[in-house]
Amino acid sequence: MFDSDRPCLVQGDGSVLLDAHSTRYEEARDVLARFAELVTAPEHVHTYRLSPISLWNAAALGLTADSVRADLERVSARALPQNVATEIETHLSRYGKLTLESSDGPWLRLVCHDLALREEIKRFPRTSKILAGVDPDGALLVDPLHRGDLKWGLAQLGWPVEDRAGFRRGEALAVRLRGDGFGLRDYQRAAADVFHRAGGPDGGHGVIVLPCGAGKTVVGLAVMERVCASTLVLATNIVAVRQWKREILDKTDLPSDAVGEYTGERKEIRPVTIATYQILTSRRSAIDEFPHFRLFSARDWGLVIYDEVHLLPAPVFRITAGIQATRRLGLTATLIREDGHEGDVFSLIGPKRYDVPWKTLEKSRWIAEARCHEIRVPLDAEARSAHGAAGKREQYRIASENSAKLDVVRRLVEAHAGSPTLVIGQYLDQVHRVAREIRAPLVTGATPNAEREEIFDRFRAGSIPVLVVSRVANFAIDLPCARVAIQISGSYGSRQEEAQRLGRILRPKEGTSIFYTVVSRNTDEQEFATNRQRFLTEQGYRYVVEDWSE
Repeated sequence: MFDSDRPCLVQGDGSVLLDAHSTRYEEARDVLARFAELVTAPEHVHTYRLSPISLWNAAALGLTADSVRADLERVSARALPQNVATEIETHLSRYGKLTLESSDGPWLRLVCHDLALREEIKRFPRTSKILAGVDPDGALLVDPLHRGDLKWGLAQLGWPVEDRAGFRRGEALAVRLRGDGFGLRDYQRAAADVFHRAGGPDGGHGVIVLPCGAGKTVVGLAVMERVCASTLVLATNIVAVRQWKREILDKTDLPSDAVGEYTGERKEIRPVTIATYQILTSRRSAIDEFPHFRLFSARDWGLVIYDEVHLLPAPVFRITAGIQATRRLGLTATLIREDGHEGDVFSLIGPKRYDVPWKTLEKSRWIAEARCHEIRVPLDAEARSAHGAAGKREQYRIASENSAKLDVVRRLVEAHAGSPTLVIGQYLDQVHRVAREIRAPLVTGATPNAEREEIFDRFRAGSIPVLVVSRVANFAIDLPCARVAIQISGSYGSRQEEAQRLGRILRPKEGTSIFYTVVSRNTDEQEFATNRQRFLTEQGYRYVVEDWSE
């Protein structure tokens, strides 16, 4: 089926099969990652899919239909099916066919030279109601307030919009990166430059994709320096907010009174304001307004930075649709959204502007080398009986909280004595039990922020060798010393969570970091683990599977 020199098969439905045992596996994997999505990654054959969003993002990065077809032909054992070649041409050619531009009047102009498409847009329910007419040159007119709604609606129709309407400058703010020993890495500088160029002289919009531990925050600071305007930063939690604040004060010349925190604990609005998604989306009831959305108009923001943009809550998507005249930077390690709303990120934040494969940065030593292991353990007789009688959701929890995992944790902690180790779990009862048994401190969402920071500081200083953490470890915990991570349970098949948890141990360091996932053998948890690993497999990580007996 596969050719020894051409390890892929492109199928008529747009899927691409990759022989995981081929000597050209890594080369072909890196080729496919530029324009296809990994769907499944079992032991022998990995399946990718060509999708409109993956191809539009490829077009935004400068790839053409000819280059994508040439890459596929170079690694495919058979000729491309004609319909797939046509689909590649269709989707890539659509990028740039619709452009949104400013005008001398009050309207934005949607430029479309295809008369049939123009008529389709005028009839399509999600766009027809927001169009304001047609100008003498045939461009469709739209109120600037509906800029985001138009792009979102057209993406639903299957047509990406290249937004060239420009951005307001916002309130001026002089920002300079410190020169005393701090320097941007080449890829960080390139990412900031590409983002800034994408929007013309006043800066751009779009998403920067970099691995955990590669310094996405620093890219955000470099963009702030280029834009020199008041900035609103949206982050996942209070810990992330304070890490952003520390980085800003450490690496820029901004004074402390120019940087504010807008959270459940403080409500400061400064030239640079850092807020949590949680405070923005909090309200009294499901029918009330979101009172903290006023933050988006509290200053004349020149830049909004969305940290971990793949987690953007739906209400923030909605407010983002209305602030399209403000420059928007999304930062993430993966554009994967388990709800399938990657298209909303593309439409409302912007296309992918820059990314670097994880293994590329590993080879350059900008992130740590890492090995991944999946350890499978059996359920005991009592747990097997309960598992068999339970519903699907409860089965997953029984498998996740398998008591046999505790012995695995003990043995791994002993085996890596002297290496800073994180034990990460999903269920509170489980992490409390593990923390008691191995006599390690525990941090959960209920841990007060001051206590949490004190524990993290002790872990960084080396006085705590092993730390047990709940889901709070998924994002924005800066523990650069961590070398071993032991994952004992997770959120079903979440690929983004798997990537974030591996990211906890990827800060640059000498030697190899090790990531363990402990799962119950022959259960749904084992199947979900395979799904969780898909994104990291695409990045070049392979899991060594080990069966541990009781």
